[in-house]
Amino acid sequence: MKKIEINQYIKAKLGETDAFIFSMKVEDLLPIYYVAVRGRDDVQGAVQRVLNKRRINSIKEFVLEGNTFFNMFILNWVDENFPIEINQNELIIPQVSAGAQVIDGQHRLEGLKQAYEVNSEIGKQQIIILLAQHLTTPEAARIFLNINTEQKPVPNSLVYDLFGEVKDKNYYLVRAKDIANKLHEEPKSPYYQCIKMPGASKGVGKVDLSTFVNAIKQFTKEHGIFDEYHLQDFESQYKIIFNFFSVLRVYYDREGNWLKSSNPFMSNAGCNAGIEFMCKELIPKCAERKSFEQSTIKDLIPLEQEGLLYKDELKNKQGKEQRNIIYQYLKSAFLKDVPEQNEYKF
Repeated sequence: MKKIEINQYIKAKLGETDAFIFSMKVEDLLPIYYVAVRGRDDVQGAVQRVLNKRRINSIKEFVLEGNTFFNMFILNWVDENFPIEINQNELIIPQVSAGAQVIDGQHRLEGLKQAYEVNSEIGKQQIIILLAQHLTTPEAARIFLNINTEQKPVPNSLVYDLFGEVKDKNYYLVRAKDIANKLHEEPKSPYYQCIKMPGASKGVGKVDLSTFVNAIKQFTKEHGIFDEYHLQDFESQYKIIFNFFSVLRVYYDREGNWLKSSNPFMSNAGCNAGIEFMCKELIPKCAERKSFEQSTIKDLIPLEQEGLLYKDELKNKQGKEQRNIIYQYLKSAFLKDVPEQNEYKF
């Protein structure tokens, strides 16, 4: 039997789990790993979800384009008949089928496997492994949950904030989608579970993802309104949008209508108009006051004085006309903050 010899490794104790950390070739790992799916495979350590073919294909293309992975693959050695050997400064792993159970990295490994079938040179790539031994299902589950709940993924566009020089030509689209995703997923967001994501069940969401992205993308570009006011980072942009729509939610929630179809901001036209108003009218005024807090926004658009706009007032109007009515409604409330002529100094 072939054995994989690892000459350099680190022995670590993570909580109560003993593990080895090392790098190995893709072609050495592919024959020995397997995925145990919870609810389907009656084996210890079965915590994985069913594989997503679309995600695997995406990873395959990512690898074939010349990319690699810098994060670890977490494995559990399960074979009792062929144990791992520790020989002086060497770790010896038997190349036995289904010897290593995947705890984290199942989609990346399946993507690597499919890419390897197209281009065998991918097998020479080194990947980083964290290998534990004979974990029980509860122990494997704790690791899995630690990775997939406590360590939340960061927005893809955060890399542009950390390393500005790596921006590509479509970074503003990535940023717009990241903002939409967080608005949809953040429980405190006014649009929590209200954005129609690709592949979502019928009836889930009230505003199309494409509408939100198309509305905000022009403002997240270089020299856009956020850039102009030195609001380039993700958190600042998200917080401004979150605060603006949260203020609108407060007004409509008073009448119990924020999530109802009668609320124009729970529509493509209202979301689009709201974003346009926020970027063109509200951001410069907030910047002038050096505050994007909800209290400041509420002072600038006192809708309780204006009365709330409902969809009934948009009947028989086309999309563009609806957007204009909603924009002008917000602007009319906003203009109440403009001084009267006798208040100006000349």
